[in-house]
Amino acid sequence: MSVRKRQSAEALKAARKSEYGARLRNVPSSPRKMRLVVDMIRGAEAFKALGILKFSNKEASRKVEKLLRSAIANWEQKNERKAEAGELYVKTVFVDAAPMLKRMRPAPQGRGYRIRKRSNHVTLYVDTINKSND
Repeated sequence: MSVRKRQSAEALKAARKSEYGARLRNVPSSPRKMRLVVDMIRGAEAFKALGILKFSNKEASRKVEKLLRSAIANWEQKNERKAEAGELYVKTVFVDAAPMLKRMRPAPQGRGYRIRKRSNHVTLYVDTINKSND
């Protein structure tokens, strides 16, 4: 590895040490449905976001709630203390499309209609509230 690549890799690694997040991959629901849920909690305080997700009646909210709990646990693991209410907020959360399963459905007159079973990846980062204000 060249010197420049090594230096940029080390800088990226150092920057990632201060990021606390979690990633959920290959969720078998469409990215559009997942984005509806993710938009509800973007920028919200972490424990308030958990409440929003808990009482949402969308199926995707169950998966995002579990992901948010995982991100909070990762923050607690790296900082070696429990998170307090009002301390963390959802810094970044986004949904990307994952590989699509393509199937065929029988249609009239010997034709076949294509079914695209979509899936997605969700990435969520939390951060401390007082750190972002500095």
